[in-house]
Amino acid sequence: MEVVIDRSETLAALAADAIEALVTRRSDAVLGLATGSTPSSVYDELVRRHAEEGLSFAGVRGFLLDEYVGLPEGHPEAYRTVIERELVSRLDLPTESVLGPDGRAEDLAAACTGYEQAIADAGGIDLQILGIGTDGHVAFNEPGSSLASRTRIKTLTEQTRRDNARFFDDEVDAVPQHVLTQGLGTIMAARHLVLLAMGRSKAEAVHQLVEGPISAMWPATILQMHPHVTVLVDDGAASRLQLAAYYRETWQSKPDWQPL
Repeated sequence: MEVVIDRSETLAALAADAIEALVTRRSDAVLGLATGSTPSSVYDELVRRHAEEGLSFAGVRGFLLDEYVGLPEGHPEAYRTVIERELVSRLDLPTESVLGPDGRAEDLAAACTGYEQAIADAGGIDLQILGIGTDGHVAFNEPGSSLASRTRIKTLTEQTRRDNARFFDDEVDAVPQHVLTQGLGTIMAARHLVLLAMGRSKAEAVHQLVEGPISAMWPATILQMHPHVTVLVDDGAASRLQLAAYYRETWQSKPDWQPL
């Protein structure tokens, strides 16, 4: 696990660098796309590179991490709508090349199985963007989730609904209680995981992720078992790391030829 501590704008650029290197090397790369406030700066940087430097996503395919259950089609906070608004519509990435779990399906379990198959049929995810919740969840794998789980239906904790209420006019009751989410086993199958975390509210979760024991109580800790994980955190999110000085030294002395 590589840990980089820097300013938020630098971290966004580093994540964009990893994505640019991938899609330049492989025009048909498969990206795992997160939503929420954390990856928005990364997406803005990719859009800038597309507009100003000609970075193309025409052959890229994308898969969303999760989706709320029951929101109507086109709802502004449905993740399919969010990713279309914040990224897809601003690039040359075809809308039909980006898939998300179908939170409006009549048979939600079948929709989850079909989503897993779609990822497999695409050859798996090359690079997955991740955030982390204050309670250590990744995607919507809440504390207590199976560390081997696949795409499935989950019930959100009250904490997660409170955290997400800011997207629903601060109305907790407007946040759906159920979601479809990639499981931890699904996420771990991606070839490169890039996790971003900003602010002191994420400090304990980041500490557990990087330095704590692997436990379903802190679902993100399973990422310690992945062979290629990049954790990008600002000073606030890194404030509980016991080995912060070592992570800074390691990053500063990293050879230019060694990519993220």
